[in-house]
Amino acid sequence: MKIQSVDTYKVAISLKNPFKTALRTVNVAEAIYIKITLENGLYGVGEAPPTHVITGESLSSIQFAVEEVFAPLIIGSDLHSYERLFHRLHHSMVGNTSAKAAVDMAIYDLLAQSANLPLYQYLGGAKNSITTDYTVSVNAPEMMALDAKKYVQDGFHTLKVKVGIGEIKEDILRLEAIRQAIGPNPKIRIDANQGWSAKGAVKAIREMEQRGLGIEFVEQPVPAHDLASLKYVTDHTLTPIMADESVFSIYDAKEIVEMRAADMMNIKLMKTGGIYQALKLAALAQSQDMICMVGSMIETKLGVGAAAHFAASQPNVEYYDFDAPLMLTKDLLRGGIQYNGAHITFSNTPGLGIDGIEGIC
Repeated sequence: MKIQSVDTYKVAISLKNPFKTALRTVNVAEAIYIKITLENGLYGVGEAPPTHVITGESLSSIQFAVEEVFAPLIIGSDLHSYERLFHRLHHSMVGNTSAKAAVDMAIYDLLAQSANLPLYQYLGGAKNSITTDYTVSVNAPEMMALDAKKYVQDGFHTLKVKVGIGEIKEDILRLEAIRQAIGPNPKIRIDANQGWSAKGAVKAIREMEQRGLGIEFVEQPVPAHDLASLKYVTDHTLTPIMADESVFSIYDAKEIVEMRAADMMNIKLMKTGGIYQALKLAALAQSQDMICMVGSMIETKLGVGAAAHFAASQPNVEYYDFDAPLMLTKDLLRGGIQYNGAHITFSNTPGLGIDGIEGIC
């Protein structure tokens, strides 16, 4: 069961509409797909999107890391010595977490196929279906209200609303317009993508609480590096606070838990470097009775599928942000996770359940 080859492929798919946050605007989902093939012909696949403003990676840097650093390390290695494989992967370069994640998910795809199990069952099988939210990009209040109403009509009863651009009073107007448009029942969670100051965040969240806007939780209100400010917001508001960009590694998670800097964490494979490290974060959070969300970058169904399998395997992951493939104009995959509105289900096919990728395999 030795690794014979590692191949990379560039892909690009247009979005149906621009995806806007406090950090960036995305019109095209770009990624490096990778394919790891064993001597017996079995192959596993993975994905790494370039997310300059979060992981610092580009298409070129991802491709270089996979082809020039990771591939020479793992070719010829035995798949079943996966602890050694992952150790070598994660200690071969500093950072480059998305590139590592692509290799990681391809290896896990192979491990689960070798065990003849869907990946979520190989990892623990806590759930066999999950439900995603849908993201409302940051825009003018009236446009966001129209988008939110459409998503609810399409069957998405939890919305993740992007804020953090402009003055805080504009964010309040955005949320009021959305709540008025969708009514009291759909859930609203908000993501400031580091766009607020600590005191500004507390002021904004308290005003939302006073106005009865029904915010489920607030994700990453302040800059990622400033855990003291994150803790300040957590300590001075009633609405739960979730850390996202502040959490890349087990060391980040440990510091947040010890400081009680946030109530919850958003685990993303592209930040952790893949499933192997994400499992450690989930275990640490569970040891502290901390609930987690698993989300993604702007990824195709390949990367999001791997994240969904991981999320479904963990009992303390209760929130899911896997709408990115629904924003794309095209799906390159045959098989994989299946969407029925907000509901995501998994096939009984071993591994990631992918039967083929257009133009690749």
